[in-house]
Amino acid sequence: MTCRQLVRNHVFYEVTRSLCPECGQVVDAQVLIRDGSVYLRKNCSLHGWREALVSSDAQWYLKSLKYNKPGALPYDFSTSVGKGCPDDCGLCPEHQQHTCIGIIEITNRCNMACPMCFADAGNGQDMSLADVQRILDRLLETEREPEIVQISGGEPTLHGQLPDILAMVKERGIRHVTLNTNGLRLARDPEFVRQIAPYRPTIYLQFDGLKSTSYQALRGQDVAALKLQALDNSAKEGLHAILVPTLVRGVNEDEIGDIVRFGLEHPAVVGINYQPATFAGRCLDHFDPLRRITVPDVLHALETQTDGLFRVSDFLPVPCPHPTCSACTYAMIHDGQVTPIPRLVDVDSYLDYVTNRSLPDLSAELKPVLEALWSFAAVAGSEKTNAALNSVACGCGIEQASQFGLSTENFFMIQVHGFMDSHSFDLKRLTKCCVHELLPDGRAVPFCAYNLLGYRDQVRREQEVSFAGQK
Repeated sequence: MTCRQLVRNHVFYEVTRSLCPECGQVVDAQVLIRDGSVYLRKNCSLHGWREALVSSDAQWYLKSLKYNKPGALPYDFSTSVGKGCPDDCGLCPEHQQHTCIGIIEITNRCNMACPMCFADAGNGQDMSLADVQRILDRLLETEREPEIVQISGGEPTLHGQLPDILAMVKERGIRHVTLNTNGLRLARDPEFVRQIAPYRPTIYLQFDGLKSTSYQALRGQDVAALKLQALDNSAKEGLHAILVPTLVRGVNEDEIGDIVRFGLEHPAVVGINYQPATFAGRCLDHFDPLRRITVPDVLHALETQTDGLFRVSDFLPVPCPHPTCSACTYAMIHDGQVTPIPRLVDVDSYLDYVTNRSLPDLSAELKPVLEALWSFAAVAGSEKTNAALNSVACGCGIEQASQFGLSTENFFMIQVHGFMDSHSFDLKRLTKCCVHELLPDGRAVPFCAYNLLGYRDQVRREQEVSFAGQK
C-alpha cells in the first residue's frame, strides 16, 4: 500500500518584498499562482500571514512580463542609496525609470469629503508659487524636456493662482499639462473654464459612472449631473477630457461598458483611464483584499459589457512602468466604425522586449511610434499622440490619414492602471515606477511609495510648519 503525497494548492512563482497592511513594515512576500489567479502571500513578525489578490488572470500577468522595456535614466538624482529601496526615494540611482508623469499637488484643500480618497484630502494649505517654480525648474534639470506635468491636489481648482501655475508650466516648454479635478468648479463656474482654456490643460476628470448610486457610495453625494456639466463646459472651450473612473467591486464595475460608450459620444472626451480602487488614505469599510478588482477584471468586463467592441486581446501592457501595472489600447474611429489599433497592426511584435522575434520590415519606422503611444508620456488628444496615430493609420493603408490627417475626433484611448496599496504592494513594481510626486525640496517620489510609506505625511507636516511660520 502506497501513501499519496500531499501537494500544495498553488504554484510558487517568485519572491519579492511587500508591506504588512497592519503596521506598514517591509516584509518578504511570495508570488503564488492559484486557481488561475495571482496572489501575494507575506508574513509579518508581529501580525502574521496575509494574502492579497494582485491579478485575477494569471495568464495575463505572466504574458505581460515580456513587455518590460529597459528604463531610461534621469539626468540627475536627488537622493543617494542608503537604507535601500523603498527608503531612499527621491529618485535614487537604483531606481529603474525616469519621470514620465510628474505630479504637483498644489493644495491639500478639497471641496468634497469623499469616502474613497487616497490623499485623505480636506483641510490644508495651498502651495506657494515659489515652491511650484522650484519644482518645475528641478524637473527641467532632471528631465531636460519633460513631457507631462499633472496639476493635482486636494482639489487644484481651489488654488487661487491656478492660471498662474498653468502659465508657469507652459513658459518652461513642458509639452502637456493635465488638470486632475473632481470637476465641481468646472461645472459651476463657466468663467473659470474660460480663464484656464488658453493654457490648454487636458481635464483629467474624476468620473465614476453615470448612476447616482455610484457617486453616493464613492463620493458621499450625487454629483453625476455636475460631472456632465463639467464636460459640457469644457467642450464649449475646446478642452479635451480624460474620464477617470475609480472602480470598486459591488459598486460600479457594472458601469465599465456604459462609461466607454458615453466617452465615445461626448465631444470633449478623448480617452478613459480606469483605475481599480487603491485602498489607501480614506477608503470604504469592509474591504476584502482577496476580492478586489484588478487590471484584467476591467479588460474582461470591457469585452463583455461592450459586446466585443473592445476585447481583452486589444490591450497590451504599458512597457515603461512595470508591465503588470497597466494596460492600454487606442481605437480608430473611421466612417462610423470603432477599430482598436491592435486589430490593424501587430503591436505585440513591436513591443515584445524579451522574445526578440523577427519583426516586419517596417519595424525601424513603426516601433518608435508604437513605443511613444504605449507610454505614460502619451496624452490622448495631443498633437504628438495624434501624429503618431496618423503614422500608424497611414501604415495600415487608410487613405484619409495620408491625404488629410485624422483629427482628435478620430482616435480614442483606453487605459487601465492599478496603483498599489499596502495589500498589493510589490517592490519590483515600485522600482520601475514612472509616475512621480514632485516635491519642493527637489525629490521625485514614486506615486505608490508617496501614498504608502510615510512620504505624504512627512511632506504635509513640513507644509504645516512652513505655513505656520508665514503667519
